[in-house]
Order: sequence, then C-alpha cells, then structure tokens
Amino acid sequence: MTVIGNVPEPIYAEIDLKCIAANTQILKKHAGKAKLMAVVKANAYGHGAVHVARTALAHGASWLGVARLSEAVTLREAGLDAPILILGHTSAAGVPLLLRYALRQAVVDADHALSLSRAAEKEGGRVLGHIKVDTGMGRVGFDAVPQPMDASALCCAESILGAASLPGLYAEGIFTHFATADEVDLGDAREQLARFSAVLSHLEARGLTFDVRHAANTAGIFTMPEAHFDMVRGGISLYGLNPSRDVRVEHLGVQPAMQVKGCIVQLKRVQKGGCVSYGGSWKAEKETWVATVPYGYGDGYPRFLSGRGRMLVRGESAPVLGRVCMDMTLIDVTGIDGVCVGDEVVIMGSQAEAVVSADEIADIIDSINYEVTCMVASRVPRVYVS
Repeated sequence: MTVIGNVPEPIYAEIDLKCIAANTQILKKHAGKAKLMAVVKANAYGHGAVHVARTALAHGASWLGVARLSEAVTLREAGLDAPILILGHTSAAGVPLLLRYALRQAVVDADHALSLSRAAEKEGGRVLGHIKVDTGMGRVGFDAVPQPMDASALCCAESILGAASLPGLYAEGIFTHFATADEVDLGDAREQLARFSAVLSHLEARGLTFDVRHAANTAGIFTMPEAHFDMVRGGISLYGLNPSRDVRVEHLGVQPAMQVKGCIVQLKRVQKGGCVSYGGSWKAEKETWVATVPYGYGDGYPRFLSGRGRMLVRGESAPVLGRVCMDMTLIDVTGIDGVCVGDEVVIMGSQAEAVVSADEIADIIDSINYEVTCMVASRVPRVYVS
C-alpha cells in the first residue's frame, strides 16, 4: 500500500527518473553531434510527460516531441521552454495556440501548409513549421514515393518550395520517419533515406535549406548513423526498452524506468474442483492458495493475459488464474513461503532476482513493449523516485 496525496492506493507505477537520466545520456552519446529530441508523446509512453521531459532536458536532450497540440500546451503550462515539435496533425483552429506557445508544427502537405499560413496571417504571426516528407511510411507527409526516385523527389521538392514560400509559415525544419529501421534488413530504411536525401538535394539546388533536418527514430539512432543529420528523435529507449525484438539495446546500459506494483488484498484456499473468476474458466486440480491483486484490465492489464500472465510475489512467479477482471486479477501463490495479505506484488518489473518485463508481456499478448507501458491507465498513480 502506498499513499498518493492523502489517498492510500493498493497499486502504483514507480518511475525511476535516474533511469530516464541515464538512458538520455546513452541516447545523446550515440547521437554524436546531432541534437537529441526526447519524444514524450502519449504521456511519455505512460511514464508522465512533464517529469520525463524535465529529466531528459537536464541530461542531454534539447528538444521535445509530442503527437498533439494538447500535449505541447501541457508542457508549456508546466513551465518547459525548450523547443517542442508537434509530430502529428494540427488544424488551422490550433494556430493561435501554436503562436502563443511558440510551438513547432509538422506540415504534412500543401493544403495543410496553406491553411496554417492563412490562419497565422490572421493572427499576425508565422507558424514554425517542420516539413514532413513521406518516404515510405505511408501515413502523412509530402509524398516522395509514387514515381521513380528522382522524379518523385523533384515533384515533392516543388510542392515543398511552394509551401515554404507562404507568408504565414517559416519552414524551420524538414523530416521523415523510418518504417523499418528496427529490423535486421535495413534495405527499405536505406531506400527511405535515399529518397529523403534526394528531396533535400533538389531543395538545396533551388536555394531552400533548413535549420533542422531529422530522420532517425530510436532504432535509427543505433542502426543508421548516416541518418542522424542535425537531430535525432529518441523514444522507446529513453524509457529503457528495446526498439524491437531485432534491435536490442540493453547491452548498452539502458534500464527500464517503469515498474508496476501492487499488493495482495486477500488470500483464499480453493479446494480441488473449485473455480475462480468470470465464467469459472479455471478449475483447481488440487488445493490452491489464490491471492487477489487489485489490478485489472481497467488499469491496463490486458484481458489476454488471463491464464497466461504471471506476477511476482516474494521473488517468485505467481501465475494468473482465470479471467482478468476490470479491477482485479487472481494469482496462484501456492508454495510461496510466508505469503500474506499486504505482500508486495510486482506486476511489471523486478523483485529479488526475478523479472517480468514489458517485452515478456508484449510477447504474450502479441504486441510490442510500447503498447504495454502506454496501456497503464491514468487511474494508476505514478510515483517518481530519483
């Protein structure tokens, strides 16, 4: 049990800011001469954007990246004055806030550029834009893909030149995003880099250069140093996790910053043949000690972990029994010496020598570690240690 404010809580996510600091330094080291953007979108992948941003900026990052305008405004209102780039789409309605808070905005196509410029002119200002080039991700951006490389690059560059000439827009930066920099085969990622470089070459030949060029995401920081340009964008490994199953960075010293912890609120002895949880899907084959943990899918513990997941009690594995409920999960603590109500339960993290990692949970639910930390619900209190 921990106390958040004046409220005792049986579960919490512990965020170690020392790990965030050390991970930032590792990312900055591998960025070389390039600036480091700390990507803190989605509430810093569930870790808490304001705390993570402050820590990252104090240990090597100089920019912040978010996905939405509201995320950027939250950081500004918390007193953070570093450059902030909104990587997602913001409509013309958001321009007054972009200008008020001196925010950078991704510009995704000619129409978007025009709408931002017109809105900025009405406000008597200029939007600080970062031109997004789609080199193969296929989401948003000025398209550099459909034709043979040089033809596409030239067409893309001409469209960007038009956008950059708009009176209400200052094209401060230009960037792209890799789809496969976290895979063993980097062929497609290198083709994306070649497309981006071709667009830059055409723009430079026409006299348009940028203060900040960036392409490398977290995986690219480690796998594609040729893509570092002026800045890199550090995301998942800022939080101590691997970019993918193929690109692993734990050997570099990054450490997971988040642990999710709870406690046992009740112990029951279930006789052979007894069933637990919804649907009675688990039936005891022998006498079993069952512990109730007040953490369920409403807290971000996927229902797919029913009968598949495990938690840690007194340094030992305690398998999940039956269906995960919205607010509670049942675990098997049979044979764990001395177990009692109030014992700490590690839902994700380490205890003694045992570990339940975000990667392990991701493997079970056929997902990625990014989703695992992002799923930890807002009702789960964050406790920061440093």
